[in-house]
Amino acid sequence: MKVFIQVPCLDEEHTLPAVLASIPTRIDGVDEIEILVIDDGSTDRTLEVARAHGVTHFVHHTRNMGLARSFRDGIDYALAHGADIVVNTDGDNQYPQDRIGDLVQPILAGAADIVIADRQTGTIAHFSPFKKAMQRFGSAIVNAAASTELPDAASGFRAYSRASLLRLNVVTQFSYTMETIIQAGNKRLRIASIPVVTNAKTRESRLFTNIFHHMAKSGAAITRSYLMFKPLVVFVTLAAFFGIIGAIPLIRFVVLWLAGGDTDGHLQSLLLGSIMLVFALLFVALGVLSDLQRMNRVLLEEQLERIKEMQYRR
Repeated sequence: MKVFIQVPCLDEEHTLPAVLASIPTRIDGVDEIEILVIDDGSTDRTLEVARAHGVTHFVHHTRNMGLARSFRDGIDYALAHGADIVVNTDGDNQYPQDRIGDLVQPILAGAADIVIADRQTGTIAHFSPFKKAMQRFGSAIVNAAASTELPDAASGFRAYSRASLLRLNVVTQFSYTMETIIQAGNKRLRIASIPVVTNAKTRESRLFTNIFHHMAKSGAAITRSYLMFKPLVVFVTLAAFFGIIGAIPLIRFVVLWLAGGDTDGHLQSLLLGSIMLVFALLFVALGVLSDLQRMNRVLLEEQLERIKEMQYRR
């Protein structure tokens, strides 16, 4: 059983030593532990520090590619080198690496395909009340989209089984955390959660400029992921909404006409209702087309999974 622990880094020469020093060298049920440093275009001594601490596995980006691409490239490298489990932590030392053993145990026991650390965001001192509320709200939205019950959907401290990684496909350019949960939930993968206590804050996040930027990017990623798996639900809901809006003035016009009243002054109701019903029909058509596209994507992902199995065959 081989575990790869990947550490995405962007100018982390000061915090990386603490991260590497706290990674366990032995885990019950694990034969090999490998550390992979993903250098996402660092301009400091991150690579030299990693080598000085005995790291031999590297993925290097000549320029900053973002967290999602770093995660995906790290996964490709780990699978190509025989990883059975891949753990993702962070180079800023926000996560307690000494809990990696606990993180992989549900996978080793066959009880989970993915394990996500619950940072217990309500107890993090440097999180503002607004940020804590948004973390809870974001997790609730992701859980609704994925049919899961995870307390901390945004946590990047995770462990993935080899089988789950072969089935997941990261397409976003921002952050993989919420997208992979929605994919995993809709693909019926088992996701577990364990509580952890994060380390003290070492620096500001480089993933986003402010909380509103983070909310906008996360919202777009969640919406796109949800549409990938449940497009018919979205478009049928929109069709029903516009259908009801359109039916109200049309029914009013018909009632007035049947009652023998003056309908000349209500032609705008007939026009509005007709336009709304046209919108409803368009959303029904879009729903059917998008659902057919979803079915085609499912077939393509099954082919991609088989290609990955052949590509990463031990």
